Amino acid sequence: MLKSIVAFLKKNIKTIMVVADIVGVLVAFLMASYLKFDAPTLFDAWFAKNMYYILGVDLTATLLCFLISKVYKTLWQYLIVTDYVRLVKAYLISKLITCGCFFYIWTNLVYGIKYTRSFFSWMIIYGFISFSFFIINRLSVFVGYREWRKILAAKNNEAPGSRTKVMIIGAGNAAFRLITELNRPKMAAKYNIVALLDDNKRKHGEYLGGIQIRGGRDKIIETAAALDVDEIFFAVPSASEVTKKEILKICSETGCVLKTLPDITQMDNAENMSAKLRKVDYTDLLGREQIKPDLTKVFELLKGKTVFVSGGGGSIGSELVRQIAASGVTKTIIIFDIAENGAYDIQQEIRRKYPDVDLKVLIGSIRDKKRLAEIFSEYKPQIVYHAAAHKHVPLMEDSPKEAVKNNVFGTQNLASTADAFGVERFVMISTDKAVNPTNVMGATKRICEMIVQSYDKKSETDFVAVRFGNVLGSNGSVIPLFREQIENGGPVTVTHPDIIRYFMLIPEAVSLVLQAGAYAKGGEIFILDMGSPVKIKELAENLIRLAGYTPGVDIEIKYTGLRDGEKLYEELLISEEGIRKTENDLIYIAKPTEFDSEKLFEAISHTREIIEGASALEIVDIVKELVPTFNPNNESFRFHRDEKEETQETVTV
Repeated sequence: MLKSIVAFLKKNIKTIMVVADIVGVLVAFLMASYLKFDAPTLFDAWFAKNMYYILGVDLTATLLCFLISKVYKTLWQYLIVTDYVRLVKAYLISKLITCGCFFYIWTNLVYGIKYTRSFFSWMIIYGFISFSFFIINRLSVFVGYREWRKILAAKNNEAPGSRTKVMIIGAGNAAFRLITELNRPKMAAKYNIVALLDDNKRKHGEYLGGIQIRGGRDKIIETAAALDVDEIFFAVPSASEVTKKEILKICSETGCVLKTLPDITQMDNAENMSAKLRKVDYTDLLGREQIKPDLTKVFELLKGKTVFVSGGGGSIGSELVRQIAASGVTKTIIIFDIAENGAYDIQQEIRRKYPDVDLKVLIGSIRDKKRLAEIFSEYKPQIVYHAAAHKHVPLMEDSPKEAVKNNVFGTQNLASTADAFGVERFVMISTDKAVNPTNVMGATKRICEMIVQSYDKKSETDFVAVRFGNVLGSNGSVIPLFREQIENGGPVTVTHPDIIRYFMLIPEAVSLVLQAGAYAKGGEIFILDMGSPVKIKELAENLIRLAGYTPGVDIEIKYTGLRDGEKLYEELLISEEGIRKTENDLIYIAKPTEFDSEKLFEAISHTREIIEGASALEIVDIVKELVPTFNPNNESFRFHRDEKEETQETVTV
């Protein structure tokens, strides 16, 4: 029955609008007459005599103007300002015609000037009332159509009562726009906004878009529970990162799905708010403003240059390529990687986003010195970013020989090639694990730093290293692991309840790497300020909450104990180094420790000769000799060392 009525209305909407307008004119005519002359018996004699002529002329003028202006061809189901502007113009023209007919012709020529005031005052009343009816008619079509779409969308897309209950944090302009969009038919079929919260106490108890503002952040948990909220939308794009973190941390305790709008700098007034909503992730819980360094000097350094990125398909390497390509200043970018899948992915991304960039993707290993020489001979790169490395601590504990081959020999191969071909600048990516290392990976990266510093002493090329901690979301980091464990229902494995790490977003770290490279004069080890360390346990708990679960209840956190080579905290400085500032408050330069470069290269050369026949324990001994601060946190390595020391003591005795 309802469908039949709706179908009839849609088919005959234009006829219905014409009839509704005629009825509106008639009702407005009578209402204006009553208001002007108090009662029909008191109608002015002149007006009573000519009222039907006036009605006929005005109705004809109105309908003709509406037809000519295509008012009846307009789709009033949609609220479009230009349509209403056209309606106003047509209406005003019709009233000018009516006034012209009676004011100038009938009044002046037939009945005289004394009726002018009476007719004019009546016309104002009539015009206001009749125009109100025209607007009401069209708004009724808009509202009726919108409500019908809501009913239809709810019936087709959602089971009764299954709409997602939403609570919005914020009661400003962004929240109002979001409410407006969520009340549109398609969105209203999915979402039911049940509450607003805002820290501004003056707004408490008031209504925005028909939704009550129930309080501030202190009411988040209480309101979510009382109203059985499913999702919480954070709609305060102007909030600082610290405020955002504090509020989202409270929200995460509700067990609701959390979504947020981007910060104010990423907002566009023309964009739909609802389309900009995204799920809250770990980056929103950093609690600090995202680092956005000035890369002007970097772009000056790279302008017109050929840039070579080893490990260009990895997490750091691909982001280096991404930011360099975005600058649009380089001559050529060379991606060099042994892993073809990662290299292919970044190649397709750059070609899609920056089609004008001259991009070369070359497959090969930094272990292959001849392959490096071929590439440098052909392309003659001027800037080298060295991001290729074996970096997984537990894996390198089991395969120390491969760590030395790739990290140490590979770095020396690339450094010597850069030196031979006159590269201007060589920037190596290092790690905080190189400081007082307790694992093979960190120790080999410390040797890489020593190689870079040694080459800087004898080369025209500026060799530098940049040292930083963990990057959130990189390949092999805890974030992807925790997410997978949460998706599988847990448990989430954390090695130790007190373990802490320094974290930075990949784009942040790479931007600072680029900037540090621009500061280089040769031989420096740059250290990035990673901010405050983060407890891995807290990171795991936050990720569990963001997934809509309760830590320890829905998802268990299981402590597995420190892995071989792992320590509770990482350091950014070797004790003897000390630091000095650069132009950027987030970048420091370490004063390097003294070591004998000649002995270093002799030891590396000797290791190249014996490595294939050496055991894993013998490799660890060699690394230990090269890095005196290396103190293996690995039971088998420690046992071997103790056993070796006992043997030496016995021989001495």
